Amino acid sequence: MTLQKQLENVLAAGDKAFVPYIMAGDGGLETLKPTILKLQQIGVSAIEVGIPFTDPVADGPTIEQAGERALAHGVTLKKVLDELQSFAQEIHIPLVVMTYLNPILAYGIEVFAEDAKRGGVEGLIVPDMPFEESALLHDALKENGIALVQLVSLMSPPERIKKLAAASEGFVYAVTVNGITGERASFATELAGHFANLKAASNIPVLAGFGISTTEHVKSFGDIADGVIVGSKIVTALVEQDWTAIEALVQATKKTAVI
Repeated sequence: MTLQKQLENVLAAGDKAFVPYIMAGDGGLETLKPTILKLQQIGVSAIEVGIPFTDPVADGPTIEQAGERALAHGVTLKKVLDELQSFAQEIHIPLVVMTYLNPILAYGIEVFAEDAKRGGVEGLIVPDMPFEESALLHDALKENGIALVQLVSLMSPPERIKKLAAASEGFVYAVTVNGITGERASFATELAGHFANLKAASNIPVLAGFGISTTEHVKSFGDIADGVIVGSKIVTALVEQDWTAIEALVQATKKTAVI
């Protein structure tokens, strides 16, 4: 099942999509399999798998520190894809890799796409790659059935929003704040109009991400978007092994949720 189809099925059931972000190798690469399988078990829609990088530009302190811990364990893009391949048959929901462009170029675009496919990867997010450069990856990803997800910022003008929404595959990643990732206490009040415009321009699901960290956030963004991506809060909860907090966030996307 493709990434887009999986998300559409979630929406058709009356729920909103929930995509947790995890940092691959935080705590050691051996934690990747049990973490993914546990998240799958508790009902997440897809999983965003972050690859540690020495010079992140979109990551706030929580995710940056998780990346540093993973790098200290010797985690690399190649090692993550090899590990995913070792249990790919047990993964039944889409995986979306989030990595920067340089590691892909160093890996080799075609080889990366082939190895990612073998690891069950169905989507890719490259936050430092301008939309205008996305053709660089397009053919290799398309050949391997991997969706290239585009990010839309709050500062994107209407015409650029239309271009990004039309080009995005799998889902549109709607950034909810101006700045880097990290937990937030509140968000701008005019977001409803922004999301209405974005959804009108898109034929695929629109997911909200950056700063979402409470069940109230999940519920409120579920009212204006097709689902949420939760990063820093998940990373912290995994370090603390607080699965109760993670399950509460997931349950907030269900049509029967009570907040």
